[in-house]
Amino acid sequence: MRATAVRNAAKRLAALLACCLVALALSSCGDKDKAEPEAQKAAQQRGNTREDSFQGAKRTLERLVYHDHRITLYCQAPYGEDGAVRLPEGFRASRHQARTKRIEWEHVVPAENFGRTFPEWRDGNPDCQDRRGPFKGRKCAERVNKEYRLMQADLYNLYPAIGAVNALRSNNNFAMLPGTPSAFGSCAMKIEGNKAEPPEHARGTIARSTKYMAWAYPRFKLSRQQEQLMDAWDALHPVDQWECIRARRIEAIQGNENPLVKGQCREAGLWQ
Repeated sequence: MRATAVRNAAKRLAALLACCLVALALSSCGDKDKAEPEAQKAAQQRGNTREDSFQGAKRTLERLVYHDHRITLYCQAPYGEDGAVRLPEGFRASRHQARTKRIEWEHVVPAENFGRTFPEWRDGNPDCQDRRGPFKGRKCAERVNKEYRLMQADLYNLYPAIGAVNALRSNNNFAMLPGTPSAFGSCAMKIEGNKAEPPEHARGTIARSTKYMAWAYPRFKLSRQQEQLMDAWDALHPVDQWECIRARRIEAIQGNENPLVKGQCREAGLWQ
């Protein structure tokens, strides 16, 4: 009788322990499910949380960031307050002639490259309808997804460029293109297939902007090849005074930092 009682007690204890382990496992799974979006949300706070209008971002850059440094990123072409470009001697463009006359605001990380991570871009949304029917892509993501609008309007990722250069660069990833001639005459911007090689003077700036986007927005991920290239350009081409001034102004406006620029600027004594 006593042995039976002991066996029954042992069974009850084992069952109780099993229940505890199941409950603990379920609790852990729930915590994990809850923690992942919370971690993503926390990481997203690294990026732009203020300006969600692309048009507003362009106006802000013109008025408050580039008002005393109206020089394009790739071709170092000066432009006026009205956006009219003074083309460098020897500049030429095979296409988009009309767009050589004005600057456009270029996404260093193209909008499509991070936009494709949004379901509204890929598949559309019930709210994306007009008189022609349903639509998707950039227009849909911009309409219905605030996170997309914040990424699109992030000031750290926007630079002035001659319109034709912006058009031909399109959403091409950056690469080294040895042996490829310049696509724009005296402006050493190369384009071949779906790749683009920027002039040497722009490479460090491009690298730090690209790495910032991957750091600030977890949904945007660099390929291993792109990450290695950006790391190399970052190391080979350190910050200059204008890059530091630009980052300091954007931080004051947008409220978040680009640590990849800020750290180098402080080390160089250029963060003032």
